Amino acid sequence: MNPDQDTAARAPLAGVRILDLTRLLPGPLATQHLADYGAEVIKVEDTGAGDYARSMGAMGGETSWFYQVVNRNKQSLRLDLKHPEGRALFLRLVETADVVVEGFRPGVMARLGLGYEALAARNPRLVLCSISGYGQTGPYAARAGHDINYLGYAGVLDQIGTAGAAPALSNLQIGDLLGGTMGAVMGIMVALFDARRSGHGRHVDVSMTDASLAHAIFPLTEVLANGRVKPRGEDLLSGGVPCYGVYETADGRHMAVGALEEKFWLLLCDTLGRPDLKPGHLADGAEGARVRDALAAIFRSRSQRDWVAVFDAVDCCVTPVLRLEESLEDAQLQARGMAIEVGGVRQFGPAVRMSAMPAPSPRPAPAKAGRDTDAILADLGMDGTAIARLRAAGVI
Repeated sequence: MNPDQDTAARAPLAGVRILDLTRLLPGPLATQHLADYGAEVIKVEDTGAGDYARSMGAMGGETSWFYQVVNRNKQSLRLDLKHPEGRALFLRLVETADVVVEGFRPGVMARLGLGYEALAARNPRLVLCSISGYGQTGPYAARAGHDINYLGYAGVLDQIGTAGAAPALSNLQIGDLLGGTMGAVMGIMVALFDARRSGHGRHVDVSMTDASLAHAIFPLTEVLANGRVKPRGEDLLSGGVPCYGVYETADGRHMAVGALEEKFWLLLCDTLGRPDLKPGHLADGAEGARVRDALAAIFRSRSQRDWVAVFDAVDCCVTPVLRLEESLEDAQLQARGMAIEVGGVRQFGPAVRMSAMPAPSPRPAPAKAGRDTDAILADLGMDGTAIARLRAAGVI
């Protein structure tokens, strides 16, 4: 019998409470991922600007599109952590929480009187996740940085781009998202699992630089084998061989050729009517360049639409390079529920599917900072008079 048949649909993180002190992208997206699976996330914003992502980039009403697509399913509480009463209120919330996530520079939480030891004293089971560019220790810990800086130190940026050209930039932030967002999600879940088992939480130290470095697998294998990486654009996955690369079409679009396995390469050559290219599968140097040039000429002879019609019927890892607006309409991604609407705003759906999950009913990001302040404080037992006094004092 399928065990799911006897299990009521449930959100796997239901009952987990997260206090989110982060702003901008890595932390907010990490807590949104956890909220999508049922965690209660309270977004704690200061009494000044709050999360300044609210006004970054194009606006979609009261807040920016950017803010809206990384803050769904959250409550918002305004709280001045520099005020003694604000800190006291936060510590009361810590007693009710499972996780605190912060993205300040190392040392800020301790200076506020809210370092891991102080939080653990109030709630030994608490998991504190700190997301930073370089980690909580080391000579760069206090430095400022952005995705481009973390990738530069990790040796990742050097490897991105074409042969003979400068390193290329991407607006899919590898350090911020692979490092900060997914590193935080992994660390929180590991520590939360242990806290439920042992009764003791942990301080999770997420360095966006560390996490970027830790996933640079192919460059590492080159260093192990040869003492140094191959030049940018010349290894297996960045254009060094004909069977794996991007080829322009007649209409200025592109096709992605990923025929790494020999069986796919042979099928590709047969489909193109060029069996003479079969020996050039993994060729490099002058022979590799000759085969790549031949493939490039073939793909430039027809439009992307034409090539899609050809290769949709041939399973050899040749696919179109879509623009994002096209991806949102793609049949596969539509079937997987990856394009959803939340409060009338088109967003990405949760990326991981699970059995026995309830049907999603996501709530829009809180448009107003502090929207849920009164309700959250009332849950702590505070009455209207006490809440009004705190607001008049600038604590909330």
